[in-house]
Amino acid sequence: MKDKAEQIIAYLHRKCWLSGTLACSFLAAGEYNENYIVSADGRPYVFRINHGTQLGLENQCEYEFRVLEALASSKVTPLPYQYDMDSGGLGRGVLLMEYLSGKPLDYHKHLTAAARIFARIHSLPPSRELIWQQNPAVDIARESYGLLTRYPDTYYAAVRRRLVEYHKEIVAGSAEMVRRCKNEELCIVNTEVNSGNFIIGKEHSWLVDWEKAVVSYRYQDLAHFLVPTTTLWKTDYRFSEREKEHFLAMYLEASDSALSVDEAYEKTVMMERIILLRALSWCYMAYYEYVSAGRELAHDDTFAKITSYMEEAECFLE
Repeated sequence: MKDKAEQIIAYLHRKCWLSGTLACSFLAAGEYNENYIVSADGRPYVFRINHGTQLGLENQCEYEFRVLEALASSKVTPLPYQYDMDSGGLGRGVLLMEYLSGKPLDYHKHLTAAARIFARIHSLPPSRELIWQQNPAVDIARESYGLLTRYPDTYYAAVRRRLVEYHKEIVAGSAEMVRRCKNEELCIVNTEVNSGNFIIGKEHSWLVDWEKAVVSYRYQDLAHFLVPTTTLWKTDYRFSEREKEHFLAMYLEASDSALSVDEAYEKTVMMERIILLRALSWCYMAYYEYVSAGRELAHDDTFAKITSYMEEAECFLE
């Protein structure tokens, strides 16, 4: 990490993005990005190095920068400062953004903060520069099928067969989601709202990690937030149906929405089934990469979770 920190500081000096005395230390890494804290005369920033894309983009860092630009007025996302697709050998692109201090979301304590964050984000006008998913069931099913067929069925072949059948069920019912949402406006959605992507501060809270954002229906975020494949990813929490309704009521109140809780609940539950397909399909693909193909960014705890999801796939789909 020391060598990488020195490379980052040298890169920032060459680009003249920051001035003063620079220091750099590792912050965190996901499956496709590394994050470092860079301080300039004591003021911290996040320096993000991209190593892959879930959206099939050649300009992943630029895309995330445009997302953050579109979200800036919400005041609940990090401000973007600079990006460069030429990373000087650090990765596939780099992004400099605001550093936000806090702790991950606790489902027992911070649901009101999450509801308010979603309400702020979903109230913004969608950007034409972003990817639009006007039929999320079809789009997510297509992406999921690509994940399921990317590699041979060397591992968990029975799970793969089950997910392919489940994919057919989602495609067959895709028109219903569009019909139910046809009078609703689209908005920017994060689509990866696990507890670790929320930063809960003492006086303010934010949602970070916008690499996979699209323009679609709000239910992508709401369903992803509530579905067990998300809540169990970093914690042992699982929403009851009553708790889901309570969260949606808080969200609708913060949104000043005319939707009823019953209607929001029904649409969110429909979307949960779609989100489950994508979550388990990604785990199937990622298991192969961890075991056979190798990954540029790999984490033992993530591999353990992926394995547990493959073992329990049928339970999630019941």
